[in-house]
This record gives sequence, C-alpha cells and structure tokens, in this order.
Amino acid sequence: MLSAKITNFLFNLQLHTVPPAGIETLFPFAEQATKQACTTFYNKFYNDNNPRYCIIGINPGRFGGGVTGIPFTDPIRLQNECGIHNNWQKKQELSSVFVYDVIKAFGGAEAFYRKFYITSVSPLGFTKDGKNLNYYDDKELIQTIKPFAVDCLNEQLNWGMYRRTAFCFGDGKNYKFLSQLNKEHGFFEQLIPLPHPRFIMQYKLKQKEMYIDKYLEAFGV
Repeated sequence: MLSAKITNFLFNLQLHTVPPAGIETLFPFAEQATKQACTTFYNKFYNDNNPRYCIIGINPGRFGGGVTGIPFTDPIRLQNECGIHNNWQKKQELSSVFVYDVIKAFGGAEAFYRKFYITSVSPLGFTKDGKNLNYYDDKELIQTIKPFAVDCLNEQLNWGMYRRTAFCFGDGKNYKFLSQLNKEHGFFEQLIPLPHPRFIMQYKLKQKEMYIDKYLEAFGV
C-alpha cells in the first residue's frame, strides 16, 4: 500500500551530509507521537495504490510538518480537518491555514488527498538561530540538499505518482530550483508554479479568496 511506502520513506529520512554550521535539521519522526500521527494520517488517506499528482513545497516548518510530520498540516488542522486527535499544543501555521482553506473548497480532506500527494524539495526542515530556514536562503545548504532532494523525488515518483503534471508551492526561488532539477532529471513533463501559501497569508490576505480560486483552477476544479 502507498501508505506504508510513505511512512517508511519518512521515518528513514537522512541527509547525505551534515548541514552547514549553525543550521539544525528538523526530524520530528524521532518522536513516537509524530510517527503515530503520520501512520494514522497516511493509513486514512493513502491506503491504496492509486497514483496522485505531486505538490512540492520548500521544506517543513517548525509549527506544521516539523511537528506533525505531515506537510502543511499543523496540529489544529490535523485534528479539525483530518479527524486525527493529537495532544500537541494547538499552535497554527499560516501556510497550513491557507492549504486547508483550499482543501475545504476542493471538497474536504478525503477528496483532496485522493487526488494529491504533498511533499517538499527537502522533506526535512531546517532552523537557524531558532527560526525556520528555507533551503534556498543559504548557498551552502542548497548544495548540501541537492543530491538528497533528487534521491527523495526519485523514490517518491517510483511509487507510481503522475509524471505528466506537478505543482510547485512557491513561484520564485523554490520554482527556480525545482525547475532546474526537473530540467536535469526529467521528473515531470510540466511543472505548474503557485504562489506560496505563507506569502499569500502574510502579504495578500485580503485577496485570499482570489488565490483559493487560482489554486482550484490549477488543480482542475
């Protein structure tokens, strides 16, 4: 089943090399609660062998996937939208708020995850000085994660994901890096960029409904 492939992949993630000095790697799967939440989530929504369209973010943040182990899913959304009880502090992540607004507009978690699989260029997140760090904001880190990103994408695509079209969360630096990887390795025929959920929530909140519609249009609704 796809669920077992996903959890086995996540629970055994390892960077190929040590990250640059001052940068720490988020590995939430060392926590039993995270492993249990992930197992429950993927068994609930991916307990089949059907292909999905890939949505590829940057890297997990410390209040969302860096806690729950599930991309763009904070403890609040995990409980209220996915129906999976958890005991984590109910602290929201802005990106998760927007993504689940899109998911609700799409028809709910079950309908959405039946069609899509969310991952990241780097499935492991990073912090520096106690704050989230995007992989592309450190030149040395970009080079560190490149072979890791390629290996991770290859493994996930080998599960039978659609290769015709994929979606990139982040239409700037993340799209630029992912496009270059795609040009070198031929992961997908088409890569569709979308404004990053955090950018929308932080800078375009008044136009949130317009961006939800933009996402739904891209997703073929």
